[in-house]
Amino acid sequence: MAGPKLRAFRSRAIYRAILAISFIGRRVPLPVGRSLGRAIGELGWRFARRHRRKALENIAIAFPEWPHARRRKTIHDMFLHLGASLFEIVWLPKLDANNLKKTTTYEGVERVLEIARSGRPVVIFTGHCGNWEWLAAAIARAGLPLTALQRERDEGGLNDFIRDIRAANGVKTIDRGSPGAGRDLIHALRTGVLGFLIDQSLRVESVNVPFFGRPAQTPVGPAKIAIRAGACAVPVFIERREDGTHLARFLEPVELNRNDDPVALTALMTRAIEDQIRRAPEQWVWMHDRWRQRSSRF
Repeated sequence: MAGPKLRAFRSRAIYRAILAISFIGRRVPLPVGRSLGRAIGELGWRFARRHRRKALENIAIAFPEWPHARRRKTIHDMFLHLGASLFEIVWLPKLDANNLKKTTTYEGVERVLEIARSGRPVVIFTGHCGNWEWLAAAIARAGLPLTALQRERDEGGLNDFIRDIRAANGVKTIDRGSPGAGRDLIHALRTGVLGFLIDQSLRVESVNVPFFGRPAQTPVGPAKIAIRAGACAVPVFIERREDGTHLARFLEPVELNRNDDPVALTALMTRAIEDQIRRAPEQWVWMHDRWRQRSSRF
């Protein structure tokens, strides 16, 4: 099965599995859903051998000083975390102001709210740390109208599914490369905040910046957008705590002007992502081939 056909097949399979999980996840209490998710994560650890192997290879690059047993435990915990996150994501349409208070704590959001209310553009930089979809909902629920950029998937139904989950909590989605995407990005900057995930190697305009001591191709477009807009760049992360609740951390905003260097800003935000991964290494997607060097059209 050729590459595009295989990706399309996988996307359809993932979409159907998510629909089944969603049917269950929205009908059980959140703690029960998390437990079911961890059980799925345990199966992933045992049987997704290729992803487990790639994750162990990558964490050895990042933490060569760790003993093998510690790296192995971290990747095992990552599978459990991702399983719990999956059930949380399908449950997200049930999030409201009342259960938000019970499940999510904010740190540093007040100063970002002040910047946004002053009329200055805000661009949020984050990575696939913690439950990033929960973070998007938490940002919007905090009073920061969020628009997120996403890459289109081979299975259109999966795009719509994710877009609908986000929309239930006031998060707008723009598909990368779609007609009118540029216009929508400008509108989002004028009326709310833009959010970008920049911790993956993608076929987009990229630059090499340090990531755990190695050059890693990183999208530079978000930094260019933020600089051209004279925005405040804010690194924002979420992490799961031991009691199952989430902590959304808004780090110090970086004020930008049009003379700033987008490569330097990309490196700065990537360093913030690395610091967050060091805080909670079991809550990052280690199976992604982060140091892959792709050919670029740009």
